[in-house]
Amino acid sequence: MAIKLVSVSPVQEELISRAIALGDRYTKTLGLLTPPAYEKAAEDGGLLTAVEAGEVLGYALFGLPKRSARIRLAHLCVAEEQRGRGLARRLVEGIKERYPQRLGVKAKCRRDYNLSGMWRSLGFVPDGEIRGRGRDGEILDGWWLDLGHPDLFTEMESDALLVVTVDHGVFADLRGITDTADAEESRALEAGWMADLIELAYTPQLVHQIRDLTDTSERQHQRAALSSLRKLSPDLAAVDERSRQLLQAATRAIPDLAVDAELRLHLQYVAETSCAGLQVLATRDPMLSRLADVAWEVARVRVVSPATVTLHVDELRQAQVYRPADLMGTEFRSGEVTPGAEEELVAFFHQSGDDDSSAFAERLRSLNGDAIAWRRELLRDSQGRPVALYAWALDGRTLVVPVLRTASHSLEATLARQLLFRVKQLGRDCGAEIIRIADPHPSEPAKSAARDDGFFPHNGELTALLVNVCGTAAEVEAVAGRLARGLTVDTTELRAGMSAEVAAVVERVWWPAKIIDSDLPSFLVPIKPRWSTELFNVPATLIPRSDVLGISREHVYYRSSGRRGESVPARLLWYVSEGNSPGEGQMVVGSSRLDEVLVDTPDTLFSAFEHLGVYGRAEVQEAADASGRAMALRFSDTEIFPKPVTLRRLTSLSKELGLPLSLISLSKISNELFQAVYQEGHRTT
Repeated sequence: MAIKLVSVSPVQEELISRAIALGDRYTKTLGLLTPPAYEKAAEDGGLLTAVEAGEVLGYALFGLPKRSARIRLAHLCVAEEQRGRGLARRLVEGIKERYPQRLGVKAKCRRDYNLSGMWRSLGFVPDGEIRGRGRDGEILDGWWLDLGHPDLFTEMESDALLVVTVDHGVFADLRGITDTADAEESRALEAGWMADLIELAYTPQLVHQIRDLTDTSERQHQRAALSSLRKLSPDLAAVDERSRQLLQAATRAIPDLAVDAELRLHLQYVAETSCAGLQVLATRDPMLSRLADVAWEVARVRVVSPATVTLHVDELRQAQVYRPADLMGTEFRSGEVTPGAEEELVAFFHQSGDDDSSAFAERLRSLNGDAIAWRRELLRDSQGRPVALYAWALDGRTLVVPVLRTASHSLEATLARQLLFRVKQLGRDCGAEIIRIADPHPSEPAKSAARDDGFFPHNGELTALLVNVCGTAAEVEAVAGRLARGLTVDTTELRAGMSAEVAAVVERVWWPAKIIDSDLPSFLVPIKPRWSTELFNVPATLIPRSDVLGISREHVYYRSSGRRGESVPARLLWYVSEGNSPGEGQMVVGSSRLDEVLVDTPDTLFSAFEHLGVYGRAEVQEAADASGRAMALRFSDTEIFPKPVTLRRLTSLSKELGLPLSLISLSKISNELFQAVYQEGHRTT
């Protein structure tokens, strides 16, 4: 019989079982992957099998991250007796045919497997290397298969680490001498394909439990193995207070809970994770799992199984790395650095290694001279502690940023992403076309955020192009090409009709560019003033929010579950549907990028997106319709128009273009109407 490729759906349980059985034959080379991972891949469209006479001869298991246009290949498996028939090539070609809109396929493979010839024959090229997290610290080669889209953007996305604390049970699974029957779930955390996605960490409580082991050889072995994990040292006083809060909440929530040493031990893990600024604790312990709701409500720590980490690494990573809910309503304040305050800032912002503290202080002082009008902006938290610092000035058409630092803080990654977008907004407002981050030692979260936002290394600096064009691919490319030639770097060719996924990457990297003749769709979203004020500060509150933190880069908006043709990625226009006075409503106030659409029960949606803030559980429930379900729109990088587009002007633009316009509910609009409204909102005359 002929071999056929089958994209496995969740209901094809027999094919899933056969793929699992095949993968289990090769766990020594593929790495451990539990059955739920196969089921989740099938649900997400990431399990492709080669089938003959009902038998699975090979399969490809891959991820389709929502925040990336790349495909992440986890398993490429062919039965040993079927090799030589070209099945691996057919599986890879099958992925390419099914997802041509993606930028490419990313894979990792142990160097000592000596499979470089196979990867090259399949069209992959080397793409760096990384040390694995297994017991032997193996080297993993990265491989990249380009799908023929603009190659400028293949390196513009980073896989920021999700840092996960582990309890002693999971640590013993990974590093103990004795193998246990249930250890496989934990060991999946160290699968090669996850090497650059997660980092495992330990807190003091784990060290105490190792110290209490009675078996000398096991104790010494585990103590030595601690060096392979990140060490966390949260503040002791803060941990004590958080533990007390957790104990009170646990006894209220679970009346039959025995308050003993074991309970306090488990709560200590949660408290230490929270006070270290992390949000994910991996455990297989039933009691810790029973305390999961309390851990989240009190300490904002997600107590999850190792399998949950491997299945939902992207969602957990984003919730930890980017937490705008923690910024909303806080007392962060920004202001200029006063002359003479440079020495105070050194302790917070100088980096390790070559970044000498005296040199850093002198660099800050040099930015207070008269030759150039440098702006030195400092952000402080509610306790007055400096948490972020940046300086900037306009040099012709270039915004120069000689200092961009974030201090060690539980929200450091969030602040870094806020500041990078703020810098881009400053650049556009000033008429800049290029941004240069000239800080020789930016903080690591700032560097990671810069890569995500399209900054690239150039002459020892991080550089980005600001392509302020809302037009065709040819028009965007013309401006980007001119800027790139001025920097003597290569640019890339853009084509009309490019896929929505690729166009979304281009628009993020070359923000604020908008490519109108791409397949990236546009939608108009009516929103009530209550929520537009909460999300965008439009209409403005009596107490205006800080420019730096007023608009978080990512939010969620809830509505009824009825579909209106929503697709992801896309652009959104926000139409404030009503107002209590003239000038408050019936106007388009800004635009955003739509990153995700999810329809589910209110409780499920609230759990998934609570970290994005604004809405409470009851308010999400109000958004549900008669079906008992609601829709969540996750969006990012909102631009508030300098000039809101009134209903009268919006109607006029739609009539001029001969295009329909619906303001009753979320509706798809043409890209031509989006362009007209967007340009009207940014018109200066």
